[in-house]
Amino acid sequence: MADLVRNCAGGVVFSDGWVFLLKSDKGEWIMPKGVIRDRGNARDVALARVESEAGISAEIVGPAGYTRYEFYSQTRRKNVSNRIEWFAMRAPDRRYRIAFEQGFLDGDYYPIDAALKLLTHEQDQAILENARAVIESAAKEIRGPSSKK
Repeated sequence: MADLVRNCAGGVVFSDGWVFLLKSDKGEWIMPKGVIRDRGNARDVALARVESEAGISAEIVGPAGYTRYEFYSQTRRKNVSNRIEWFAMRAPDRRYRIAFEQGFLDGDYYPIDAALKLLTHEQDQAILENARAVIESAAKEIRGPSSKK
């Protein structure tokens, strides 16, 4: 059982059918996310982390689900549990700026099938699939029902 539970939020950012991934300082392929501090709101934190980690100004399309993982923090000397609320997001283009100063090693937009193979954690793969469904559903709503003769 975790000694410390941290609520976090993150974004699954799509642009033109591609999705953005980051490579962490541990060499893991992930999506932008961060801890919710000072009674912050998950939506605002997710948008802010996407902006600060990837330089992407995105909009939230809808919720994409939750993940949770636990680890031992050497600095805190405690078991930590991160609970992450994810949001499907849309960016107007595929421009980005990786925050190397935050320790990220790489990042880019990838075709969804390639991103699913790159993502290090199975939970993140499932969230990407959920987010894709949210984005596709929103696109259908914008196009409206298909016309049949």
